[in-house]
Amino acid sequence: VMPGAAPRFVIDIPPIRAPQAGNVARKVASRLKWYLAEIVPMFVLATFVLFLLDKTGGLAALERLGAPLVQGWLGLPKEATGAFLTGFLRRDYGAAGFFQLHRDGMLSPRQVAVSLVTITLFMPCFAQWLMSLREHGVKVAAVTTALVSAYALGAAGAVSWAWRWLS
Repeated sequence: VMPGAAPRFVIDIPPIRAPQAGNVARKVASRLKWYLAEIVPMFVLATFVLFLLDKTGGLAALERLGAPLVQGWLGLPKEATGAFLTGFLRRDYGAAGFFQLHRDGMLSPRQVAVSLVTITLFMPCFAQWLMSLREHGVKVAAVTTALVSAYALGAAGAVSWAWRWLS
């Protein structure tokens, strides 16, 4: 197609073969060992932090602090603040909180969409935040958290505003 000699790397494509079961088993075992050593302790820590915040009243204080933003900008009920907080500590707990709010009839379709946009765009969870902190340092983790939070809240607020405007 192009004039001149063909590049050598195009000719040197290795043959595609099925992997050997032993190699796959070793790779899976090493990844599983890494996961158990690195990630599981962070999930345990996040769950413990959530427990401590709940028992000491810290969770309620954070809910009161975040309620004006959740109610005013996002247009969600104040109970959604708790789901966001638990969602940061453990993403699956946050999703369960929003599911319960929806099942209890506390979220309209607009509010379900806004809460899903927000929780989807936020930092994945406390364990991921700890990994970011460990791998990139305090400065990068703090800037990333601030930018991602602003983006998530901005996008979700825009969805809420647009939905109300179009309704």
